[in-house]
Amino acid sequence: MYIYSHNDNKRNDKPKIFLAVVLTAFITVVVIENIIILMNNEREDNIAQRLSADRTYYNGALQGYSPNSENSASVIIDNMKKSIVGISLLKPEGENIFDINAEEKWGMGTGIIVSRNGYILTNEHLAKTIGAKLVVSLPDGNTTQGRVIWNEKNIDLAIIKIDKKNLDTASLGNSSNLYVGDDVIAIGNPLGIEFQGTTTKGIVSGLNRTFTFEENGKQIFMEGLIQTDASINPGNSGGPLINMSGQVVGINTVKLTEAEGIGFAVPINIVKPIIDKLEKDDKFEEATLGIYAYDKEAIPYMNSKVKLDKGIYVSSIDKYGPCGITDLKVGDIIFSIDNVELNKMTELREYIYSKQPNDEVVLHVIDGEEKDIKVKLRKKMRKMDWNSSSRDVPAWRKI
Repeated sequence: MYIYSHNDNKRNDKPKIFLAVVLTAFITVVVIENIIILMNNEREDNIAQRLSADRTYYNGALQGYSPNSENSASVIIDNMKKSIVGISLLKPEGENIFDINAEEKWGMGTGIIVSRNGYILTNEHLAKTIGAKLVVSLPDGNTTQGRVIWNEKNIDLAIIKIDKKNLDTASLGNSSNLYVGDDVIAIGNPLGIEFQGTTTKGIVSGLNRTFTFEENGKQIFMEGLIQTDASINPGNSGGPLINMSGQVVGINTVKLTEAEGIGFAVPINIVKPIIDKLEKDDKFEEATLGIYAYDKEAIPYMNSKVKLDKGIYVSSIDKYGPCGITDLKVGDIIFSIDNVELNKMTELREYIYSKQPNDEVVLHVIDGEEKDIKVKLRKKMRKMDWNSSSRDVPAWRKI
């Protein structure tokens, strides 16, 4: 006879409890294993996605530096050569390619087409006289006659006009965005037309350099220059200095003969306002302040007693010019023009080139105290009656 008791129930429940615990543990282990598997799968998927993205990125990066890339040196050079011309006083046929004095004797050099309607930018030392006629060798091998319409000795730049339309033009960059160490390319015609389109590559070695030399017994200063170690040889003058985006950032001008790997280019920003006007209006009337001035880079060469940390130092004033009838005096420092801060002569030139004769500008000046001086610009004349105090200052300093 089976007798039911409380103690008997407890004995019978123990196996059930044990089985429940085992089953729960088993289920827990299975769930944890599945969670781990899912996590690992997700991790592997993420890694695969990252690797795929990395491969895409690096493949894209490698493609960016392939020979067929728009930013590769070969493509940049091919594109730029479509707008590079030769400049000479005589037709180049029959000239001796080994004549190392070709630039000096025949005025051979380089220019770049900067507008579709026939304007070419080059050096002033190749195009010294307004109205002078030069021979221009075009990229297609033909030659045509060009006429000098503008030049400025101080920055060694000139513009030539040819009677051609729909020309391939160079892309102009922003020279203010250059940094020391940037890669650059120089293209030109060393030793004459026979070596047309010679290319050299280097870096920006320095910025805002002042270069001084003697000409006809006078000391000459060029300020705000780009220094590069890209080789610049005779005949490269007037050719472009190009960044790795294929844009002209400077115009090659001079090199130091006393050292290797030191050449200079004029920043393109100085002359861009002139190019814009020629492209838009087919003419350029140059405005002037009628002063001689220097920035802090050049002033130590002129007057070691003057300490200039910023601004533009006024060294002479044309008594018949726009500033001659104002309160501006020799020794004043111009800090800004129309609220545009000035620390370089190139900045002042660039701004004045953007204005028209008869425009009014405001100079913020200090001569012991700060003041504003209003000046009405005039058209720049090539020959003017300068006062005696300015005759000792080279005429190319005028702005």
